[in-house]
Amino acid sequence: MAQQKFPSLQEFQDAAKRVQSVVTKTPLIESHWLTEVTGQPVFYKCENLQRTGAYKVRGAYNLLSQLTKEEQKRGVVAASAGNHAQGVALAAQQLGIKATIFMPVGASLPKYQATIGYGANVVLTGAIFDETNAAAKDFAQKSGAVYVPPFDHLDIVRGQGTVALEIFDQLPDVDNIVVCLGGGGLTAGVALAAKLKAQELGRKVKVYAVQAELAAAYPASLRAGKPVEVKTQPTIADGIAVAKPGKVPFDIIAKHVDKVVTVSEDEIAKGMLGVLERSKLVVEAGGAVGVAAVLAKKLKLKGKTAIVLSGGNIDPLLLQRVIRHGLAASDRYTNIAVMLPDRPGQLVRTAQAVADAHANVVEVLHTRHGNGLQISEVELDLSVETRGKEHRDEVLEALKQAGLNPKLLSD
Repeated sequence: MAQQKFPSLQEFQDAAKRVQSVVTKTPLIESHWLTEVTGQPVFYKCENLQRTGAYKVRGAYNLLSQLTKEEQKRGVVAASAGNHAQGVALAAQQLGIKATIFMPVGASLPKYQATIGYGANVVLTGAIFDETNAAAKDFAQKSGAVYVPPFDHLDIVRGQGTVALEIFDQLPDVDNIVVCLGGGGLTAGVALAAKLKAQELGRKVKVYAVQAELAAAYPASLRAGKPVEVKTQPTIADGIAVAKPGKVPFDIIAKHVDKVVTVSEDEIAKGMLGVLERSKLVVEAGGAVGVAAVLAKKLKLKGKTAIVLSGGNIDPLLLQRVIRHGLAASDRYTNIAVMLPDRPGQLVRTAQAVADAHANVVEVLHTRHGNGLQISEVELDLSVETRGKEHRDEVLEALKQAGLNPKLLSD
């Protein structure tokens, strides 16, 4: 099979002209926090502030704007749990094209409502994305609507690559770009456009891609030399949870991405919490994996680095859980079990020990009915706010000094 022809720099520049009337030129801001952590200048490319809350509208509009009049009359259809849905819906609205979006039954309410708000007809079907996607393709075949893939199309890649051109416009001497990796549309576009632009400027740039380790299809695919399907597990980074790379972006990524790394759920939660707390930016899990990789020292960075914060669409209820998980992963929210004799004064004794260590009790569960408890015992489960691992250890030591037997519980 002949190798596909990669897009040229001119094609990326043409895409940038097509989308400029619709997309927001998102800011590039320095992360003073990460600059201090790494000792190197680190910047955020804030696609979480993009229209629809993610970069996806770039590729969607680039593809839809090039449909023929006949294709536009037939309408478009897409399948997505969120960001792609909103990107296609907005692009179609701007171009006066009828859009039908298939979303899984469990799609979050904010994303569902936002997609409808952009004028799309939304159909909820399928318990998992594969079922939803199959329904969308079946609809396209029966209705004649044009199916818009989330990443596996050259016009999608060209559109997403406009992110890299903006980075070079805002930071011409960028040395590294870190980007999230799911199916590959954004990564392929950013990597190729960045390499071509750097070449034009007579310099070099490194591009690093980051996947969630519970849904990491690219490491196995790159080893095999072709896209292979992996079994994914549930991850908070659901926006980049793709079981098999796209055929179109795979070859580009294999040639132009310098390194692909993975990050754990705890590392992602820490990254999200750090961006929220230190940089005052709301970023979804998939958009924070680049920050997670830098914090976890998965990448050795030299020079100026731009991290693409790819999206900010996160359900508030999930954000609440992620914040708690991130605090626990950072040893700032600790769950401790203490076995106590069932007599008056023991709760006060325990609370005083925690207070003496200058920690704050957030929640208390007092039970006489746990497994393994003697009739004369109670179990006290404490949720304690601490300043980090060292302070957590001080709290445990204070409880021991008070004659108690504390035990750490998992979050």
